[in-house]
Amino acid sequence: MELLERGKLRLEWAREHMDVMKSVRKELKDSGVLEGMRISMALHVEAKTGILALTLQEAGAKVRLASCNPLSTDDSVAVALNEEYGLETYAKKGESNEEYYANLNKVLDLRPQIVIDDGSDLIFLLHTERKELLSGIWGANEETTTGVIRLRALEKEGELEFPVIDVNDAYMKHLFDNRYGTGQSTFDGIFTSTNLLMAGKTFVVAGYGWCGRGIAMRAKGLGADVIVTEVDPIKAIEARMDGFRVMPMLEAVKQADFIVSATGVKDIVGKEHFEAIKNGCVLANSGHFDNEISKKDLEDMAIGKRRVRDFVDEYTLKDGRKLYLLGEGRLINLAAGQGHPVEIMDMSFAIQALSAEYIAKNHEKMEKRVYQVPYEIDEKVGRIKLDSLGIEIDSLTEEQIRYMNDWREGT
Repeated sequence: MELLERGKLRLEWAREHMDVMKSVRKELKDSGVLEGMRISMALHVEAKTGILALTLQEAGAKVRLASCNPLSTDDSVAVALNEEYGLETYAKKGESNEEYYANLNKVLDLRPQIVIDDGSDLIFLLHTERKELLSGIWGANEETTTGVIRLRALEKEGELEFPVIDVNDAYMKHLFDNRYGTGQSTFDGIFTSTNLLMAGKTFVVAGYGWCGRGIAMRAKGLGADVIVTEVDPIKAIEARMDGFRVMPMLEAVKQADFIVSATGVKDIVGKEHFEAIKNGCVLANSGHFDNEISKKDLEDMAIGKRRVRDFVDEYTLKDGRKLYLLGEGRLINLAAGQGHPVEIMDMSFAIQALSAEYIAKNHEKMEKRVYQVPYEIDEKVGRIKLDSLGIEIDSLTEEQIRYMNDWREGT
């Protein structure tokens, strides 16, 4: 009962602060497009996700929800969704690997027409172990960078069996969710788990995509000396021009008090780095999967391991150096924190809901490939958000529009 009441309050709080979703919810209910649709979801099961799932349910869809990460579930929200709202939710914090995949399969047992994924594990299962469901899939949405990387590879090999909308790269998603959301929530997780000071520390960010930009910006604002590691020369130049030091990871680890990975690629910090790393370094990951920091190498090299705080594992190396891994190398903002701010996920989940509506309306003419979010959805979410903030902007006059579209016009 305690979990149930807490979950109800958290869902209520999220709903009250998600003004964009309020508008989208009304549109979806009025249109009836999702009435009777079967939607399977694998996302981080917490309050904001709960509001997305409930929005789709209130629009008439049959929805099942599982977690996309074994450590990211808010148990109170999972209980409330099941008990108070009758939304079938298969998730708990600290799932075993077997439980995790069993829950994903329970969600797919709904025989969905639309899939909403984060990391593409549902989509992966549909292309491997659950192929009998493929003929009924109209399309899917993918939420995060890591999942999009997997889908692009699947598409390149000609193996993608249904259309997928790349929600991750919508402007309203990566400009705000990835940058401001990840930037804030990463430190929520770090501070909750460590209670350590950031000011005056050397902070290494692996990857300068939108997530890395947000993390670096917040670390700088907290008074840290920020180093960026990159493989992309253009992003590396951008990081330098943004005022950050740039160097290879092997050099950075020798100075690092904190290292956070945000790349979507495995083994960003591995054996050779652990051999050179500074004593007392705190390691955390903000990428989707728990393989950016090589736990295997760390386990192999350590002579001792103990849990010293909630979500903090201390590894002792043969020479006596101690390293601290946060959240078992999983998404630190959800393993130890509360995830992205409510107002950020309001925009991202509005894109998810409207993209599901787009698939329902257009699936018959969509090809088996990865699609960008239609610009009109991005723009609609932006305008709704501005309205909710009470902000007005200018618009072009007819004469200005003609000027922009006529190559004969001069200065």
